[in-house]
Amino acid sequence: MQATRTYLELTTPEQFTAAFGNFPDLAIEHVHRPTPDLYRRCYRTVGDAYHWRDRWDWTDQEIRAHLGRPEITLHVARRGATFVGWYELRRVPEDRSVEIAYFGLFPDAIGHGLGKHLLSCAVRDAWALEPARVWLHTCTLDHPAALPNYKKRGFAPYKTETYEVNFSS
Repeated sequence: MQATRTYLELTTPEQFTAAFGNFPDLAIEHVHRPTPDLYRRCYRTVGDAYHWRDRWDWTDQEIRAHLGRPEITLHVARRGATFVGWYELRRVPEDRSVEIAYFGLFPDAIGHGLGKHLLSCAVRDAWALEPARVWLHTCTLDHPAALPNYKKRGFAPYKTETYEVNFSS
């Protein structure tokens, strides 16, 4: 099967249209020392429906090495003790950018306006790192609301590519 990946960017903070909601019971936390179990839970719970498989079989050691890189930060969203979403930011020193490398909601949190709020938090946190631009990518396997949400927030597409997907691996 073929899928299309779309890369989008914000080149100035003013390009961004925030959509913070009123979620007084929601806490967004930058996890300074995430465990492999937490990372695996976020990655698999959000990514299972969207065929995220590139990190599916990472060992604890591989996850620790990834999360130990100074350019990576992990942020989780919770309502009380319940996880509702997460995002991973990656600073890219070569072009002074910040990538929203992973972003998503847990299945029970979809459809309540949290996606645009969480994306607004991710973009706010990315710009706080003072990059030249903030970027991300999505694909046709992601939630159907992903690309429209990114565009409504001001992200502009700058590249697309088509690739083969093998669901058996």
